[in-house]
Parts: sequence; C-alpha cells; structure tokens
Amino acid sequence: MNSNSNVEALLARLSLREKIGQLLLCGLPGPELTVPLVEFIKAHPVGGIIYFARNVEGPGQVAQLTYQLQSTAREASQLPLLISIDQEGGMVARIADGITLFPGNMAIAAAGASDDAYEAALASGKELSALGINLNFAPVLDVNNNPLNPVIGVRSFGESAQMVAEYGAQAVRGYQDAGVSACAKHFPGHGDTAADSHLDLPIVPHDLERMKGLELSPFVKAIEEGVDFIMSAHIYFPALEAEKKPATLSSSVLTGLLRDQLGYEGVIMTDCMEMHAIVDTYGTVEASVMALEAGADLVLISHTHELLTGAYQAIEQAVLSGRLTEERIDESVRRLLSLKIRRGIMMEDGSFPQEVQAAPVIDANGLPAGVGLAEHGDIARRISERSMTLVRDDAGMLPLSGKKVLAVTVASSAMTIADEKIKDQLSLGAALIEQGIHVEDLSIAAAEVAEQIGSVITAAASPDIEQIVIATYNAHFYSEQAELVKQLQATGKPLAVVATRNPYDLMAFPDIKVYIAAYESRPLTMRSVARALLGSIPFKGKLPVTLSDELTAGISSQ
Repeated sequence: MNSNSNVEALLARLSLREKIGQLLLCGLPGPELTVPLVEFIKAHPVGGIIYFARNVEGPGQVAQLTYQLQSTAREASQLPLLISIDQEGGMVARIADGITLFPGNMAIAAAGASDDAYEAALASGKELSALGINLNFAPVLDVNNNPLNPVIGVRSFGESAQMVAEYGAQAVRGYQDAGVSACAKHFPGHGDTAADSHLDLPIVPHDLERMKGLELSPFVKAIEEGVDFIMSAHIYFPALEAEKKPATLSSSVLTGLLRDQLGYEGVIMTDCMEMHAIVDTYGTVEASVMALEAGADLVLISHTHELLTGAYQAIEQAVLSGRLTEERIDESVRRLLSLKIRRGIMMEDGSFPQEVQAAPVIDANGLPAGVGLAEHGDIARRISERSMTLVRDDAGMLPLSGKKVLAVTVASSAMTIADEKIKDQLSLGAALIEQGIHVEDLSIAAAEVAEQIGSVITAAASPDIEQIVIATYNAHFYSEQAELVKQLQATGKPLAVVATRNPYDLMAFPDIKVYIAAYESRPLTMRSVARALLGSIPFKGKLPVTLSDELTAGISSQ
C-alpha cells in the first residue's frame, strides 16, 4: 500500500469529530497532566499540544509530560500528537534551563554567517526531539524594517529580505534535518507594523508588488526549502483583502496567495486564536470556523479549554449545516496525516512508533540523553561572542580599564505574550564581576526605572566610580530609560550603553559616545558582553538593521 493509500485508509477510519480534532492544537494550564486533563483529552481528541513556559519545570519533566500525553492519546485509541513549542532562541524560548539555549535570530544574523542559523537550528532541533517535541514554531521570517515594531524586533534576522530569506531557509533545513517540523511565521509578514497583534489588529498598507519584493520573499524561499508549516499573521493587508479582517481569516491570503500563487502544499496553521486581533473582532469560536473556510489546516487555541470545546462544536455544526463541507475538512486532515507519517510521528497504519511508546530515561541531573550537550553549548557560545556589535566608541573608552565600574542593568521584562515570563536573568554587573573586575552592581526592574533614577545617579556620583556601563532594554519604547541614560551622561564620567534587546535604543539618545548592540539579555549574552567590554574577545558583529543615516545595516563593529 503506497503512502496516499495509507492516508486514505486512515482518513476513512476517522469519525467527523475525530477529523475535526486533528485540526485543533491546544494548550495545557500547567506542568502536570492531571486526572481532569486526561479526561478532557480523552473526550476531545486533538491533533496536538503546545507548550508554554507555564508547562515547563525542566527538560526531564517536559520529556515525561510528553510521554504521558502520547500515552494518554494511545490509551484512548487516538492518533499520535503533534507536540509543539515556541523555542525561537534568544528572548523567546519556553525552555531556558537545562536545555541549550541558542542566540535569537538577530544575534545570529549579527554574527554574520548563515551557516550559524543551520547549526543552531540543527542542534536545537535535536534537543527538542530528545524531549519528544516534534514541531517548533520557528523560524520567524518577518523582515523587521520598522523600528517601532513592538513584537518582532530581535526575533527577526533583520531588515534585509535577502538576509531573512537566506538565514531563514538555513534554519528551516536545520530543524527538519533534526527530525523536527519547522514553522515559518508570521505570513505574509509582521515586520513592518507598529502594533502588536496580541493586543490589536495591525494594518500593513503596502501594495502587492512591494510585498513580493520584501515581506513575501523569505516565505517563498522557505517554501522552496520544503518547510512543513507556515503560520498566518493576525494582520490586515488591504492590498490582499478587501474586507477588513486579519490574514488568518482571509481566503484571498491563505488560499489565493499562499496556496494558489506561491504553490505552498504544506500545512497552514493559525497563530493563537485567543489574541486580541481575533478575540476583539470575530471571537475565537467563530474565527476558528472562518480560518478553516479561508484555507487554514490547523487552528491554535493556546489557553482556554472552554474555547476549544466551543470551536469543536462550531466546526461540527458548520459541517452539518453545509457551511463547511466534509471534503474541506478531509483536505486539511490529509495534509496533517501525511505530515505525521513523513516525520515519523506516527506509523503508516496510524499506530505509535516505538520511541514514542518508550518512557524517557532521565539522568541524575534531570536531563534526558542528548539534551544540554557540551558541543551544543560551544556552538551557542561561539555565535553569541561573534554577535557582539560595537556600534560606536567615540570616547575611546573600550576596553574597560581596571578602574571601578558602576554597572546598571535594566532587567528584561515580558513586553508581550510572545515573551511570556523571562527567567534566569544575569545582570551585566554580575557578569563583569565573574571576569574579576571591581564593580558596583545595580539591577532595576524595567517598571521601576523612574523611581530609581535618583539612587542610580547618587551611586554614579560617588568619587570611587570612574566609569559607567548601563544595559538598557528597549529604551526606545521607554522614556524613563532614556532619561536615566541622559542623566548618567550628564555626570561627565565615561559612559557605555549596551542595548540588551532591540538595537534601536540608540534612537533615544543619539549623541551617546559609546554604544554596543547585544540583541538579548540571556546569561550567555551578558557573559559575552562582559568579555567584549574587557577586550577578552573582539567585537565582530555587524548591524542587521539601520539605526541612522550613518549607521546602516551591514556596518561592522568598529
């Protein structure tokens, strides 16, 4: 029996309700598979599960949770599950402890070698696979050419469509060579927006010709690379859709553009249907039906099980009423069944592979085999160190001398649902202390900068402080951070600013004399920054985005 015959045989076995279940991907409330959750999953067969930070306590626990979920599906005579996660690297990573956490897209681009995107994705994919995760919602293929974009930023490879396409295709190949499905997002492009679709309905006003040359080109390259999944954006594109509705709900975008014009044959999935761009317009339940009408194959409902139940019922009613045909449902189920067989998630007869049925072996450190490998850590460290970008040192301040340093860190904070909670923070001061220099270490929560300015300036005025370094975090969005930098500058002491998220912070204080772009604030990055500031490693990074007329994308470290 050939693969098409196998898929048709499987499809014929499924009831309408089971078919609908294959089109739904749901979240879990916590890190444990409780009895009520088991009963819910048995009563509502779904195509897969998405993990968030709330579901993660460590790699061993994730591996065990995955095993329990697949066992629950098998015991209920359901099909094997997609187990998915947003493990983009950098600032968006649901698992940060124990696993190797790689630099994010903009840091990889700043390091200057597209092979790094492949190596990072391959190694990350291998570790995710060791946890039973078979779908990663990465890479981000949005071209970030809008400094005011609140949600993409460093999650993008940069402002060049060519670079995003090249690095993105390498990442797709890396994940899928590791046996993990990649998901290119957010189609047809979330880079040139000044609103966050988690909170609002952004509008991209450009015409189709401009979009073909910019926003769409990385997705075309990913399609050529054979990307398994493409995720739609909850963004309105007037050039593509006459009615004011997000791309996720537009047949012109999903079917007319992505399927018909671009020739994509893989799985189209939605971004989370509980984001405000959906909830505040059509509502999660109705929009789930609309997404299938538009051409989506897999509907993501990340948080609320009542909404998942409502979507089940609404889709079933849509079929029974003739609004959706069962043939339309079958079309998407075929794609998903074919994908699961091709990726080894299930056998050709719909049964569970032996490796899925085997309980994970966890070592004394709580790690499954293949997770947190030293060679993977070496790759991450090499990329991180090569990404450090010296944008400006007009004061000749670097490398730092042996004089006492005041190191101020504005701690990273979750800007959006995409960030979620950020754990394992290391201040820049602590990283410098690890390098053995004399440091006064101050760390401030982003929300408390305004009330802490006075105490920071008092510390800076101390006679024994001879140089100052401040790590900012999206200061171009927060006037309080810009004010703190300006007051530190007014002390007259040598001052270096390190942007530990978006490199656009320089726009908030354009006359600063010493400026470094680090792209993220994970502990690995803070250690790379500290070493670069002290001259232990050279600054080798190149700006992936433009900061001013003089500081354009592609400029190398001074």
